[in-house]
Amino acid sequence: MTTAQAAKLVAARELRVKLRDKTFIFSTVFFLFIAVASTVLPALIDGGPTKVAVADSALAAALKQNADFEVQVVADDAAAEQALRNEDVEAAIVAGPTVVAKEEAPSDVMSALSVAPKLRLLEPDTVDPFLKFIVPFAMAFLFFITSFTFGLQIAQSVTEEKQTRIVEILVASVPVRALLAGKVAALTLLAFGQIALIALMAGLGMQIADVDAEVVSLVGPAIGWFLPFFVLGFVMLATLWAGVGALAARQEDIAGASTPLQMAVMLPFFAVLFLTDNEAAMRILSYVPLSAPIAMPIRLFNGEAAAWEPFLSLALLAVAAAVFLAVGARIYEGSLLRTNGRTSFAAAWRSRSAVG
Repeated sequence: MTTAQAAKLVAARELRVKLRDKTFIFSTVFFLFIAVASTVLPALIDGGPTKVAVADSALAAALKQNADFEVQVVADDAAAEQALRNEDVEAAIVAGPTVVAKEEAPSDVMSALSVAPKLRLLEPDTVDPFLKFIVPFAMAFLFFITSFTFGLQIAQSVTEEKQTRIVEILVASVPVRALLAGKVAALTLLAFGQIALIALMAGLGMQIADVDAEVVSLVGPAIGWFLPFFVLGFVMLATLWAGVGALAARQEDIAGASTPLQMAVMLPFFAVLFLTDNEAAMRILSYVPLSAPIAMPIRLFNGEAAAWEPFLSLALLAVAAAVFLAVGARIYEGSLLRTNGRTSFAAAWRSRSAVG
């Protein structure tokens, strides 16, 4: 059996085990629900345009230009009030003009009739403020939570095999690198599949909610770029998580052994969230491998990155992923068969040849 065939065998085993895991299934369904709910619920809560009865044809024509209102033109003011009493409309506009409502003041109608001064912005923001917050947060959170949870699962799986001595049987049957490659490939495929499904369901939710085409044109490319950045970023960290799992001799050791890696995942997440409005800081973060999977897609969404920048950032991330893969593989190989307590990084690095 070649190394590639052995890696495929290990990956298939990992996939079968994971797809039967109730926790994985529940988390996937939960994230899909959140993706749909976050796009559909705002439209459902909004309830559509406000229905208004108007007798004045000129005023009705002006209101019809506003998508927030469904205007019902009536014969006179009495008919407008009667439509309100019959609950055919939510507000009526009579001579004055005066807004008539049943119980609560219709603030949107009042605002539409208010005379406001003309406004001119020197630096108009092309992105809706809510979208400018929620889209970057969603991408940063998804990468953080997925890389953290899946990575921790890789570490726990490796430690469990080591603690139960199953790894000794596995290593006798397949090369160590094939064992590592199969685990990383399977978890990367599952993580990517989960993220791709979330992106698909979010897009479906936007269609159901009839989200404005301009919003879709902003979110779509950002998600498109997020997927390749996510894959490379996840692969970069996955092998390190496997190495952390190999360093630990027991499940209780994982927390201590993985602390540096946990910080490496958490710090870029919080840095990007807190520095989103700092263009200079975000430019730097979009080329740092640990933060690039989050920072560059956000800069693309905000329209702050030139067309060539994501390609350069992706290339640098690919190089960093290759380096991290080599480091993680060496640590994994050097500590996998060491069962006498927790292995130090230095000891694992020196003893690579022991299981190579």
